[in-house]
Amino acid sequence: MTWRAVLGPVAGAVTAVAALGYAQATLPAQPLISDYALVPGGMLPVLVGTLALAAACLSLAYGLAAREPARTAATRVLLLAGAAGLMLSAIFPTDPGMSDVSTLTGEIHRWSAAVVFTALPVAGWTLTRGRAAAPRWSAVKALSVTSGLTLAAYLAAHPAALTSSLIDGETYYGLLERGVVLAEIVLVVAMALASVPRRAAARVQGTRATGAPAQPAQPESPQRLAA
Repeated sequence: MTWRAVLGPVAGAVTAVAALGYAQATLPAQPLISDYALVPGGMLPVLVGTLALAAACLSLAYGLAAREPARTAATRVLLLAGAAGLMLSAIFPTDPGMSDVSTLTGEIHRWSAAVVFTALPVAGWTLTRGRAAAPRWSAVKALSVTSGLTLAAYLAAHPAALTSSLIDGETYYGLLERGVVLAEIVLVVAMALASVPRRAAARVQGTRATGAPAQPAQPESPQRLAA
């Protein structure tokens, strides 16, 4: 991936944070992020945020296909699954209420969200397999683990879970869901940044340090080759 290819995932992630943050800040408080789509004025920011994150996943998958088509095949499949889940969850809204799902659209939304929440952490983990030790890959792996652990805590605390009453999960499961969403948005950005070749990153850093545009490497002249 190049730095230009990184702009797509980053722009999508920033748009998702802005749209969902707008809903959180301006609309009446809701237990879950998807519940904002059920209140007046909430459908648009939820749609924009969800579809922007789907676009970020698709853009990242495209960049990985161009950069490392064989090595990132599993990661790209998971990213596409996550993007599809996001689009389905945007099209089919959740049912009102904390634990009861009584309609077909509510079932589709619930299982689509489950695909998203599980696919993205696994995608981050598969992207780091076999990589040389480096801070950028360690960050992706750490975010993948963080997303997975936060997801497990959210599932245990959800009112529909048998463990919810044991850990008083109803009081904070919405906060855990927001933590999962934020961790996975950051994970998508980290995956995109980590996939930039080190030479491209060094070239950009050198350009910023000197203030001069980076010059592409010139092929050797025929005279030098002849010598």
